Amino acid sequence: MNILQMLQGSEPALLIALADVWGVRLDPRADVARMVDGLFHAMTDQARAEAVWDLLDDKARGALQMLIGSGGSMPEAKFVRVFGEIRRMGEGKIRSEQPQRSPTSPAEALFYRGLITFSFDNSDVPRSLVVVPADLAAALPLNKTAYSNLKDDADEAEPVEEADDSGEGAMLEPLDPARVKSLRQADTSLVDDLTTLLAYLRIHNPFLDGDRLALQDQNALAKHLLTQGEARLRFMLALGVSADLIEVTNGRAAPSRAGAPRWLGKPRHDQVRALAEAWRVSTLLYDLLFVPGLHVDTSAGSFQQYNPTEARASLLEYMAHMLRPLAAGDWWSIGEFVDLVREDSADYLRPNNDFDSWYISDDHGTMLTGLDHWDAVEGALVEYTLAGLMHWLGLIDLGEDAAHLTAYGRAFLKLSAHPSGADQVDPIDVGADGVIRVSRKVSRADRYQVARFSSWVGASGSLYTYKLDRAGLGQAESQGINAGHISGFIKRALGDKPLPDALSRLLEPRSAGETAAHNATVTVEKLLVLRTTAPETLDFIVNEPRLRRFTGARLGDMAVVVLKSASLQEFADVLAEHGIGAEFLGG
Repeated sequence: MNILQMLQGSEPALLIALADVWGVRLDPRADVARMVDGLFHAMTDQARAEAVWDLLDDKARGALQMLIGSGGSMPEAKFVRVFGEIRRMGEGKIRSEQPQRSPTSPAEALFYRGLITFSFDNSDVPRSLVVVPADLAAALPLNKTAYSNLKDDADEAEPVEEADDSGEGAMLEPLDPARVKSLRQADTSLVDDLTTLLAYLRIHNPFLDGDRLALQDQNALAKHLLTQGEARLRFMLALGVSADLIEVTNGRAAPSRAGAPRWLGKPRHDQVRALAEAWRVSTLLYDLLFVPGLHVDTSAGSFQQYNPTEARASLLEYMAHMLRPLAAGDWWSIGEFVDLVREDSADYLRPNNDFDSWYISDDHGTMLTGLDHWDAVEGALVEYTLAGLMHWLGLIDLGEDAAHLTAYGRAFLKLSAHPSGADQVDPIDVGADGVIRVSRKVSRADRYQVARFSSWVGASGSLYTYKLDRAGLGQAESQGINAGHISGFIKRALGDKPLPDALSRLLEPRSAGETAAHNATVTVEKLLVLRTTAPETLDFIVNEPRLRRFTGARLGDMAVVVLKSASLQEFADVLAEHGIGAEFLGG
């Protein structure tokens, strides 16, 4: 930006204040163009620029020198934290308070004297900037100080007080590793748990409850996950969608037809990398909504201005900058890092500096509005990003108020090369009794297939246990997997050795009629059935979130099972809200 652009973008009232500072006599009846022209000639005159420079005190001069030394621009939020607020005034206020003569801060002294202005950066992270017009900086006597007019005693004068540049040169200090307590090393179990989730979605194709699995699905999955927790499972689901591993159609979740097989076939280090990169660029993952204890009204105020991708990018860029000087093995304080973010990049989440119009409350219902609650909102998000999301992704080891980048984490922040190499692979253990044991070192693609054609027993440590039985075969058949497919897979797992007798009898081919009788299983149960008079009515019921939670499997175009746990009266009431009458038959 140059002087002319600054003046052309200024309000007439500000131009009048600048004319007072720069000694320009303006005709009150002059139009804006003439006002701009007169000021431009004055502000490009070095003698007048030196006179205005002499009006500044040392703090204002230090602020201007620091700003020019930083390339001529700085985020507004950071500049005003260090050098004070700038009151934005209309014509009446400027005339009555004359801020050009009595500024309340070094920043305001520079603004109302025409030495700085505002611009907007629309690049990676939109934000307001404080800038010095380039041609004005060239005209200013930047090396002249308040002591320049003193004579022979200049060497005895006290040096100019430097502007307080809190955080500008501050860096993280490494911690003594011997003092790091409660160590929690990161792992790559997210890869394994996501494989389990994909298999579950392939088998059950469950309805989602908003952005998460329904409670019965969460409970069914729990004992098969290496790391449990509703928040982590919700994160995995959103991450899977972001990484093109999961697709959601008509409210039901299933593995992506192309993305899931491609990811499952990758080596572990590439799978970790793919998940971390998907998180980095995700527009679906609103990290703030995962922070425990925060309740965000996403439909109120200016929350729609939240861009999770840009906020995440801003924080990660700052993290890389602060951690680059540290050695690969260094630990550092999470609390100290949060403090540095507050000082240097407080606006990473809200680059427009709007701390007052997001509706966020804590568990006690207290509204967390304003910059005073930065620690409770932005600070909490920084901590959760480190100790939650990045730890789950395998990027950060944790201790008590301590963190350390793993090899994956350093590569993610582009501080080192990404780990590579072939996976160490374990064989699948198939017992004569049909029990199949699969370690984490078995390829995720193979475990995914085992999970599709067997009954799930559980997961413990680094081992998954499945059982090849009739229930598993029935599950496989519903997915189009026949006994021949399973037999071939098991033989390969056994190194092409003969199948154990029990498995051979279970899987051996038979005549059509004999196979049907031999492999068949039946169940008998009492059901509540809802029948409609038109297929369209049933389609509406099973696709409407408030209604489908009462239903189970479809029994055709116009019938569906009603869950035994459902309250029939509540179901009828919700149907009535949608204009559907319900008649109960049989008492």
